[in-house]
Amino acid sequence: HVQLVESGGGLVQAGGSLRLSCAASGSIFSINSIGWYRQAPGKQRELVAAITSSGSRNYADSVKGRFTISRDNAKNTIFLQMNSAKPEDTAVYYCNARGLGYVNWGQGTQVTVSS
Repeated sequence: HVQLVESGGGLVQAGGSLRLSCAASGSIFSINSIGWYRQAPGKQRELVAAITSSGSRNYADSVKGRFTISRDNAKNTIFLQMNSAKPEDTAVYYCNARGLGYVNWGQGTQVTVSS
């Protein structure tokens, strides 16, 4: 299993940018996929972006072309670069790691996009 700590959330104006970080520790070698989910008030948690151990990336349609997921293997950290932010991006963003037989979550970080 892995431990995940997010940082970088905050308040940004519409059209602005924000970068989220997720530092992973523990059984890093066991991760098959790591990424970001978000949950807005009254809505279900949804996938934003994820990257597999082989480097494949997938994005939610709503963020394609605006958000970029990347990783720094030396620092065991992944990032979510959020550009052209929209008010509908407002949510708690959670880091998520999946391996054989487990799914681990971070504590979440609030992102608020003001119009």
